[in-house]
Amino acid sequence: MPNIKLPDGKSLNFKDKITGFQIAEKISKSLSKQALVISVDGNLKDLNYEIDKDCLVKIYTSKDKEGLETIRHDTAHILAMSVQELFPGTQVTIGPVIDNGFYYDFARKEPFTEEDLRKIEKKMLEIVERDEPTHREVWKREKAVEHFKKAGEIYKAEIIKDIPKEEEVSVYFHGKWHDLCRGPHLTSTGKIGKYFKLMKVSGAYWRGDSNNEMLQRIYGTSWPSQKELDEYLNRLEEAEKRDHRKLGKEMDLFHFREESPGSVFWHEKGWNLFQKLISYMRAKQYEAGYKEINTPEILDRSLWEKSGHWEKFGANMYTSTTPDEKVFAIKPMNCPGCVQVFNQGLKSYRDLPLKMSEFGKVHRYEPSGALHGLLRV
Repeated sequence: MPNIKLPDGKSLNFKDKITGFQIAEKISKSLSKQALVISVDGNLKDLNYEIDKDCLVKIYTSKDKEGLETIRHDTAHILAMSVQELFPGTQVTIGPVIDNGFYYDFARKEPFTEEDLRKIEKKMLEIVERDEPTHREVWKREKAVEHFKKAGEIYKAEIIKDIPKEEEVSVYFHGKWHDLCRGPHLTSTGKIGKYFKLMKVSGAYWRGDSNNEMLQRIYGTSWPSQKELDEYLNRLEEAEKRDHRKLGKEMDLFHFREESPGSVFWHEKGWNLFQKLISYMRAKQYEAGYKEINTPEILDRSLWEKSGHWEKFGANMYTSTTPDEKVFAIKPMNCPGCVQVFNQGLKSYRDLPLKMSEFGKVHRYEPSGALHGLLRV
C-alpha cells in the first residue's frame, strides 16, 4: 500500500499501485487535466508510470520547466515521426530539448527545403489531431540493436552500444512509430498542442565530429499556448531588427570576409566605437584594482605543452615551424602568458588578491558556425 508524499507535506495512501495521473486526479480534476509529467523521488517519469512503494511525488504542468521541456521533447519526436512518414528512408539520430525549443538530426541525401518544412509542419498537426497514445517499453540490449539495424537505423544501433550496462534500454511508441529514448513523454500525441513552429535547417556532424557524416538538423520551437508562441516569434523578429551584424553593415562600422573567417575588418567609425568601449572597460578595471599587462601573441610549443593546452587544444591552434625546427603557436588563450608575468619575482600572501587584465588577441580554429558576428571579439 504506497504512501505518496506531496511537496506541500501532505500524504495520500492507496491500497494498490497507482499512476501519476491517478494521483493528480485524486488531488483535483483540474490538476489531472493540466498534469504532464511527474517526478518520483526526484526522477522524472511519465504520467502513466506505475508506483508501488512509498515515495515523494511532484506533479508538473506546462507552467513548470519540467512540463515545458516534456512538451518540447514530444514535439521533437512528432517532428521525426512526420519526417519519416513524408520521406521514407530518412534515418533519425538524436532530438534533444534546447533553450526555447528543440532540434532533431536526420540522415538524408536530399536537403530539406522551406517547402519541405511547411509540409512537415502540416503533417505534425495531423499527428497531433490523431491523438495517438504513447507508451514505453523496455527492451533487451541485443533485441534493440538487432531491431534498429534491421530497420536501417544504424545511428540508433550505435547509440544503444554506448548506453551504460546498468541503464535500461527504453523505447517509446507514439502509435506505431517508435524511437529509442529515456523519456519521459506525454500520454498521447495530442497533449503537446498545436503551438509549435519549425524554424530552420542547418548542417551538423554526427556526434559533433567533423570526421563523421554530415546530417541535417531541423530546429523548432514549441509552447503551451498560441500567445506564448506569438510572443516568442515577435521577440525573435525584434531581435533580428537589432542584429549587430545587420547594424554594422548599415552604419558602416565593420565587415567580414571569407579570407579571414571569424576576424573583423573595422571601419573608422566602428574602430572608434570599439576603442571607447575598451577605454570604458579599462577605467572600470582600474577602479576594481586590476593591473593591465600585455603578453606576446606567439609562444614556443614548450610553454603550451607545460600548460596542457598543446594536448587538449593542439588541433585547434595555429602553429609555425622555423628553419631551425622550433615550433611556435599563436596563442588561443591569454592565461599561459599572464602566468609568466605572475611568475616573475617573489610573491607573498600579502600581495593577494593580485588582479591582472589583458586586452590580448587570441586566434584558434573554430568549426563553421561556432562564431557569430562579433562574438568573442
